[in-house]
Amino acid sequence: MSGQVVAVINQKGGVGKTTTVVNLATALAASGRRVLVVDLDPQGNATTGFGLVKERGIKSSYGLLLNVVSPSEVIRNTYVDNLDIVPSTIDLSAAEVELFDQENREKKLREAFCNIDYDYVFIDCPPGFGLISINALNASSKIIIPLQCEFYALEGLAQLFKTVENVKSAINPSLIVAGIVLTMYDRRNSLSHMIADDVRSHFKTLVFNTVIPRNVRVSEAPSFGKPVLLYDMKSAGALAYIELAREFLARENEA
Repeated sequence: MSGQVVAVINQKGGVGKTTTVVNLATALAASGRRVLVVDLDPQGNATTGFGLVKERGIKSSYGLLLNVVSPSEVIRNTYVDNLDIVPSTIDLSAAEVELFDQENREKKLREAFCNIDYDYVFIDCPPGFGLISINALNASSKIIIPLQCEFYALEGLAQLFKTVENVKSAINPSLIVAGIVLTMYDRRNSLSHMIADDVRSHFKTLVFNTVIPRNVRVSEAPSFGKPVLLYDMKSAGALAYIELAREFLARENEA
């Protein structure tokens, strides 16, 4: 495909992967880019984040990953202009087992993307480093790492970078880390400041300048099936994701 494929990944759950995918994709679509979100998490939170119903048995990312359906069969429109989605259902939880004995099992998603034409494809990865995540990394040109501003979130970062290096050396040499996004940042909490300082000290310019604050509107938006940019565009969380989209595009132009 001609556009950029970006995997949003962290092996730890609850760090803001889905929130980042939903809102960064929405902000880029609002800027006129054609964007596709691929929900590769069996929980399907990105799917419900756009107000879609997760009905078991529908054509979804499960069929796309196993190459039994074409992209045109699973891509669905959202109410956000310029933004489509490949939804997920609980069926995807069986994909790890079904892929295990298949030939070229780590290349299935890359093969499915051959006939997709978008400016950006954002993959919402599941927690962990199973075959689903490896497929996402193999299909991607870049990754974004959401990092929660809490101590335990730092512990798995070294393992994540090691996994990325293994994928680069074995199957996808063009894969790069586009950046680390600090999420759930609480300005009143000294630990958030300490974590942010430590991450910036170690990873330098790899860390986005934009910080996503802990914000009640961001937490509320998914229950209404909306990105926070549509739920409350003036909220601190929405403004942060708009700024993150600007910074992301600026980095793209510099590359």
